[in-house]
Amino acid sequence: MAVEKLKSPLKDKPLRNPGESLDKQIFDLVFDGALIYLVISMLMVSMAMIEWHHWYFKAPPSPWISSLIALITVSYSAVKINRTLKKAKYLKQGRDGEKAVGQYLENLRENGAKVFHDIPGDNFNLDHVVICQSGLYVIETKTYSKPDKGEAKIIFNGDAIFLNGKIKVDKPIIQVRAASKWLNDLILELTGLKLTVKPVIVFPGWFIEPTSEAKNSEVWVLNPKALPTFIGNSKEQLSVEQVRMVSGHLGRYVRRFEDKKAK
Repeated sequence: MAVEKLKSPLKDKPLRNPGESLDKQIFDLVFDGALIYLVISMLMVSMAMIEWHHWYFKAPPSPWISSLIALITVSYSAVKINRTLKKAKYLKQGRDGEKAVGQYLENLRENGAKVFHDIPGDNFNLDHVVICQSGLYVIETKTYSKPDKGEAKIIFNGDAIFLNGKIKVDKPIIQVRAASKWLNDLILELTGLKLTVKPVIVFPGWFIEPTSEAKNSEVWVLNPKALPTFIGNSKEQLSVEQVRMVSGHLGRYVRRFEDKKAK
């Protein structure tokens, strides 16, 4: 009796989820940076226990050398594991922030927007991309820790970000501008359309206070809850057909990138 051949019912691979790159980084970090040291430590402790067993029962082997090696190994591994867990905690916070922002953006689909998450590039990724009739938006999520007490306020002056008016941060501005240019060039290459990409930075859980200078900046700095309103109030720039075409090309790009990476 011939065996019937089966195939997946999915025509295309699913697109990426919010925080997918960070999920992979967390897995790699914990596996390479913590698990291996835990296994080595357990091995050294087991060897030391065996040596002590020989010593207790008057067997020839001495436990001192094995115990010293085990002590050094466990101490070193404990330091490495502690550092790894701290970094993993930071990555998890970033991943959870991307997922939370992704959930806000999903609501835009009700109005015909196309939403993409974790768009891959060479050694980088875009957290979110929204394509709708009001234009293209590249959105970077920054999940910064808040102070235990007092207000958590970000002041944006158009060129730099100030956390509670004290800590100056300009790297997110540079990053999202570079991401906007990259996406602009990619869309031009894929579709032949020269479109303007709006760079957006969102800070979950923070109150955003723009200065008067920030109004002239091409970058939006927002709490993610405000983003759907800002997008919804923007002027229409694309037709429904253009939204469909651009999103179709971008979806194919992501799938080709994944296929190329898997080879």
